[in-house]
Order: sequence, then structure tokens, then C-alpha cells
Amino acid sequence: MNGTSPIKIERIKLFLALSRTPHGLLDMATPAFAVLIYLQGFPSSRIILIGLLTAFAGYTAVYAFNDIIDYRSDRKRFGQTQQKTVGYLDSIMVRHPMAQGLLSFKEGIVWAMGWSAVALVGAYLLNPVCVLIFLAGAGLETVYCLLWRVSPLRAIVSGFVKNMGALAAIFAVDPHPDPIFMILLFLCLFFWEIGGQNIPADWTDIEEDRRFKAKTIPVRLGEEKSAALALGCIGIAVFLGMTIFLLSYPNFKYIAAGPLVLVIGFLLLLQPAFKLYQTKQRETAMALFNKSSYFPFCMLCTTLIFIF
Repeated sequence: MNGTSPIKIERIKLFLALSRTPHGLLDMATPAFAVLIYLQGFPSSRIILIGLLTAFAGYTAVYAFNDIIDYRSDRKRFGQTQQKTVGYLDSIMVRHPMAQGLLSFKEGIVWAMGWSAVALVGAYLLNPVCVLIFLAGAGLETVYCLLWRVSPLRAIVSGFVKNMGALAAIFAVDPHPDPIFMILLFLCLFFWEIGGQNIPADWTDIEEDRRFKAKTIPVRLGEEKSAALALGCIGIAVFLGMTIFLLSYPNFKYIAAGPLVLVIGFLLLLQPAFKLYQTKQRETAMALFNKSSYFPFCMLCTTLIFIF
């Protein structure tokens, strides 16, 4: 029994690596932040429990689908020497375990479909609209992957995908949410995703993408324009983040919340983005990606401070 236990644990780690679970757990802060600041309080315990399970299942499934759709191209990449990604958040666990032959394609399908079923049931219990949002997110993730060699506009699709969890969370607590709040939240996450996640993530793989003739933003626009675009998008995201707090806390609380959000945005987004603009180095792109991944979590913590 003791001899098989470590093997089982290693197998579980491979499945978690397929779904980029460390990053997925950070992403779960996004719907939590969205709900808490929208309600300026906590939803019912039922919503919290079902919501946490549904969010975990949804992110686990969608990240796995990314590797399933990219399976053939990832296999080609691993047929050649890959760039080292030491210090990269998405490399904490094994990158692309199916492409490396550590998991079979069938195992990946079963894993993704299983968690998709859990996500669909949970989404239906929260609000049937959430089911449509999850399916839309999965569909858009497929489109995003297929556009890898077609157009840099796939970054826009990525911005929509990153919003699905937050939008579903709002509909779970309010079937008729405030449209102004929804638009501001959507745009904040949209520009954060493009500037702080999509561009630096593609920058990390820029040499491989050039070799495989991918059509990512760093490949098509070049380093100078890509860095400027990332910095511009991040500036908009930070401004919109402050605006969300301004509208949510129009009283004295914003006096403290506004500067706090600005500090978070400066340390996690603006400073590393400006450094990327200055250096144009792959390492600074990885640093921007890593730091910006904590932005939703820090926004959640800020919201919790003012709730309590």
C-alpha cells in the first residue's frame, strides 16, 4: 500500500499540472472579488459552497481543454528543445504533461469532461444562465487556441474568456445585475488579461512561436509595440479598478480604498510593465505575468478589508 501511494500522488500531480491548478486557484479569486464587491458583503452559505466547487471545476476544465486543443502543436514543440521557464508561474508544475507523454490524450479528455460535468451541475444550481456562460467560455477557449497560427486578435478572445468566471458569479447572486458595474468589471478584467497575462505569456514563448509561425501579439507587432500595448492596457485596468471601488464605496471608505488599489496596481502591474517596456527582456515578461496573476487575489483581499 505504501509503495503505490507515492505513485498515485505523482499521477494526481500530473492531472493538476494539466489544469495549471496553481494558476487556476489564483483565478478563483476573480469571481470571489466580483461577488463580494458587488454585494458589499457575503452571499448565502449555499452560494459560497456551490460557487467555490463550481469555480474550481470550471477553471480546472477550461485549462485542461487548452492543452487538449493544443495537443498536436504542443507535441511538435516538445519534439524540439523548449526554452527554460524557471521562475514562471505556469511552470511550477509540469508544463503540458500530455504533450510530454506523461498523460495520455484519453486521460486528459476524461479529466476535462469529468470536471466539466461538475461545473455544469454547479452552474445550473446557481443560475441556468451560468451554464450558458460556462459553455461560451469553453467555446471561446477553443477559438482562442485555434487562432494561434491565424491572428493576434486571439488576445481579444482571451479577454472574453477571462471574464466568464466573474460574470457567472454575478449572475449567481443577482439574475438582473447592474449593467454599469458589469461593463466596468468586464473592461477592467479584459485589459488586465491582455496587458498583464496574454502579452507577457506569449512573450515568454516568443522564440518558439516565431519558429512555428504563430500569430501572437509579440510576434506580429514586435517587442517595442507589444510592450507599449501591455503598459497601456494595464494603465486602463488599474484606472477601471479604482473606478469600481469609487462606485462601490462612494463614502469615506474610498479615501482609503482608492490609494490602496493604486498601490496594488503599481506594484503588481504598472511597475513590472514599465520595466518590460524599458528592457524588452523575456525575464521581465515572465515577472510581469507572475506579478499580475496576483492582481485579482489582492483586489479580493482589499474588498475583504472593507467588508469587515
